[in-house]
Amino acid sequence: MADKKVILTGDRPTGRLHIGHYIGSLRNRVMLQNSGEYTPYIMIADMQALTDNARDPEKIRHSLLEVALDYLAVGIDPAKSTILVQSQIPALNELTMYYLDLVSVSRLNRNPTVKNEIKQKDFGQSVPAGFLIYPVSQAADITAFKADTVPVGDDQEPMLEQTREIVRTFNHTYNKDVLVEPTGYFPPKGSGRLPGIDGNAKMSKSLGNGIYLADDADTMKKKIMSMYTDPNHIHVEDPGQVEGNVVFTYLDVFDDDKAKVAELKAQYQAGGLGDVKIKRYLVDVMDGVLAPIRNRRLEYAKDMSAVAEMLKVGSQKANEVANQTLQEVRDAIGVNYF
Repeated sequence: MADKKVILTGDRPTGRLHIGHYIGSLRNRVMLQNSGEYTPYIMIADMQALTDNARDPEKIRHSLLEVALDYLAVGIDPAKSTILVQSQIPALNELTMYYLDLVSVSRLNRNPTVKNEIKQKDFGQSVPAGFLIYPVSQAADITAFKADTVPVGDDQEPMLEQTREIVRTFNHTYNKDVLVEPTGYFPPKGSGRLPGIDGNAKMSKSLGNGIYLADDADTMKKKIMSMYTDPNHIHVEDPGQVEGNVVFTYLDVFDDDKAKVAELKAQYQAGGLGDVKIKRYLVDVMDGVLAPIRNRRLEYAKDMSAVAEMLKVGSQKANEVANQTLQEVRDAIGVNYF
């Protein structure tokens, strides 16, 4: 069998993960992991999270184990995927410093993803330097493990392109093919961004409009029953609109019975189907998806020391790989003096 492709992906530990993360990335990671075609490295990017949360490190420390629980609950298997903590891999910092010498400030300022995030976070003139350079840090993350495959959304493609530029510049400057140029892996259609329960185009922790993998059944039900539907669908007999109706958006994503969903849509559009009824149906559908995840999470949470040990072991394993790459980078530059 040919060598497996190497994947690097992960999340910032700024809170528990929600079903948007599950649809957008987690479910796909489990599929790739179980395919047997990849060597996955899954990073909890705590240092990246600190770039805009440096004054609230407790948030990061607490979220780190919560994210680890979410990983285990959805089926990420430490025997098949290396789960690591970014800050526990010292080589990443040194690689970042070497790469920074190959990137101009103007190039960092042109990165459209970072520009948008700076605007969203309303930094103004107080952009943390660590935030501005985090695309270079991401390049260190990717190249440290010789990752040739990086799952990304469309909005993250500029970040990956910056990594490719750094790889090409490094290999050309030092006349050594040390670093691997990664390609993006785009999730299958239907794995995109999930809207919030309030109808907002984005489900996010900051907006508080998400259903979390850790939510119990009652919490999930309350959130679904409060979902945004069609504001003009006041009476049961009124014709309703399914476009922009979050309940139907979720049914399209989570309900495997597509014929049933089509039937409900037709009935809703014609009039005669109330919001409460379709929300109750969605509760049943969502519980079928989330109950197994919720139950596994509760089991893992009974032994948090084992979860912490899993992260320690994964980080140690990742350290060995990253240190090997670092030595190759040092040799290429010529800074292995002694």
